Amino acid sequence: MEKLIFEPTANSPRIVLDPENKNFEFSGESRPENVRKFYLPILEWLEAYTAEQEKLKGDERTFGLLCQFNFEYFNSTSAKYILDIFKSLNAINALDIELEIKWLYEEDDEDMLEVGQEMSRMSKLSFEYIKSDA
Repeated sequence: MEKLIFEPTANSPRIVLDPENKNFEFSGESRPENVRKFYLPILEWLEAYTAEQEKLKGDERTFGLLCQFNFEYFNSTSAKYILDIFKSLNAINALDIELEIKWLYEEDDEDMLEVGQEMSRMSKLSFEYIKSDA
């Protein structure tokens, strides 16, 4: 599958979905004017990726995806779509594709840590929490 890259803007995050390099990255701020319009292509890509992986035999599937989430801020509408991304990742994980999910947060941003913990709980995925010194 072709990789999907969205470069960041003042209101939208950097998104990299690169299955060849086994790297999914979400970083920056997420408060786009039209959140649905921004996240819909990402969710559709993840759905197509999951369908593609389902068709492959076990040893042909991707293994060891690194999924990094390094949000500085996201609004409540973005949070709903970010949770949908985690639900899509859960579907990938259900195919026995190992996911390494890293949730990065600034040392003094306990709120972002708590949001990550809640996302992990709601999506039923295990996160590694990484404190940065920003």
